[in-house]
Amino acid sequence: MKRTLFLKVMILMIVATGAILNTKAAKVQHLTTHSQSMNKDIETVVITPEGYSANNSYPVLYLLHGYSGNQNDWINNVPEIKNYADLYQFIIVCPDGAFSSWYFDSPIDNSIKYETYVAHELVNWVDNSFSTIASREGRAITGLSMGGHGALYLAFRNQDVYGAAGSLSGGVDIRPFPNNWDISKRLGTYAENKENWEENTVINLVYKLTPGALEIAIDCGVGDFFYGVNCNLHEKLLERNIPHDFTTRPGGHTWEYWKNAIAFQSVFFHHFFEKGKED
Repeated sequence: MKRTLFLKVMILMIVATGAILNTKAAKVQHLTTHSQSMNKDIETVVITPEGYSANNSYPVLYLLHGYSGNQNDWINNVPEIKNYADLYQFIIVCPDGAFSSWYFDSPIDNSIKYETYVAHELVNWVDNSFSTIASREGRAITGLSMGGHGALYLAFRNQDVYGAAGSLSGGVDIRPFPNNWDISKRLGTYAENKENWEENTVINLVYKLTPGALEIAIDCGVGDFFYGVNCNLHEKLLERNIPHDFTTRPGGHTWEYWKNAIAFQSVFFHHFFEKGKED
């Protein structure tokens, strides 16, 4: 990270700490959306910042939960995200990505279409329901674990939708884990459906990127079981000359780690949104 950006981050973090100590008035809404592709209602948490007004347009951060989670995970475990919405004046959207969707449109199960839902149906609903910057310059997506995979997966495949993407302890290469977390329910077994796994793992989607087209931030603790695959993705991005932030620090696959990491990524996305306003 360049020195000037680092100083900006530290200043914003100090201000954010003050915001947390002086709780502001972000509005948390528990709303029901509808997925036409899956023919079902899906619950979503939307956080609008203090002073939200239809007279202004706001950027949106889509924040995805992990395996076995739901739309309430982030607000329940890291209520500080309300303060980041206030401080940086962006909307935060936390959809229910189901227990183990991995945010795929499953090639073996037509009832699982979470790429279509999150990247298209949900985005359209948010833009129609709230006063947003309805372009890739006003959209970012990140998440933890399964959601870290999902955020990069969706952003790499839908660069016309998102301008920035992040991952916190993300499962950015699913192939080393063929028997874990219901992935085989979405893609079929690796032994019998190798092509599905190879085509839908994040690390194999780097070829879709061009330098500077997508702002990327990756964060993973050195004690995390996904640390190795995150390092591999970092090396692949370096090999392809794709600019990105790559952060590691002591920690594991825990809410304590994600609580710290999302504070820094919120600054990263704020910087991206502000740059979009200047262009």
